[in-house]
Amino acid sequence: MKLVTTLTQTDSKHPPLILIHGLGSAATAFKPIIPELAKNFRVITVDLPGHGRSPVDPAQLMDPKSLGRAIFDTVESEYGITTFHVAGNSLGGWIALEMAADKPSRITTVTGLAPAGLWLIPSSKRLPSEAQSYYLAKVLRPVIRIGLRAIALRKIGYSRVSPKWQELSYEICYDSAFAMGNAKGYFPAWDAMLGRRFDAKVPESVPVTILFGDTDNTLPYPVSQERSLAPQHCAWIVIDNCGHAPMWDHPEKTVELILENSRGFGIG
Repeated sequence: MKLVTTLTQTDSKHPPLILIHGLGSAATAFKPIIPELAKNFRVITVDLPGHGRSPVDPAQLMDPKSLGRAIFDTVESEYGITTFHVAGNSLGGWIALEMAADKPSRITTVTGLAPAGLWLIPSSKRLPSEAQSYYLAKVLRPVIRIGLRAIALRKIGYSRVSPKWQELSYEICYDSAFAMGNAKGYFPAWDAMLGRRFDAKVPESVPVTILFGDTDNTLPYPVSQERSLAPQHCAWIVIDNCGHAPMWDHPEKTVELILENSRGFGIG
């Protein structure tokens, strides 16, 4: 399946960086960090199947490894790019790790922003309580543009996602709510994660940084942040006053860590 992508920097002197969003999200989630990253990278954002502008494809396998292969194929066919840096949030972070384990010669560095898949005991079924944000976005979709201007609705939608929810811009909230409410691939991607965890090996030749917020309620410590499942050579970093989307709560620090992870390759 060919995914919808967006290229934010055409200067071939800059190395490519692929950004992969999480479950129920879209490429728009990375808006707060793209301008700064584009000073050093050709930034390519990807919409996963049934997310953002990418349609649902019933033939597309939705497990993280298969989604990684779809990204490899799309980026090569669309841009002729075979090797790149990759950073991903939540499910996107899991996909990034799978890509590095699957085809390490094609991945320069990996930065996992609160990556999923690092749990010892995988879930065996959907829990309705974990889909509250999805159902809320679906119900409020007709009025979301106006409704998000109300502080009460923002609190309901974002207080568990970010300890800095009151500081999030209207654009961040609207983009994420719109993406969630229109994510036809939400449950197919969720079902493909059931019974799975990240347990592949990433060779030491691929630098890996993993970043979690200290108040991540989506993938909380310790049950969803099992360090023994991460690459042994990775840099494991915890940021204070940060939730599940570091690129929202601490965009400058997120950019800094992506650059630091890539510094050995002439970046920054």
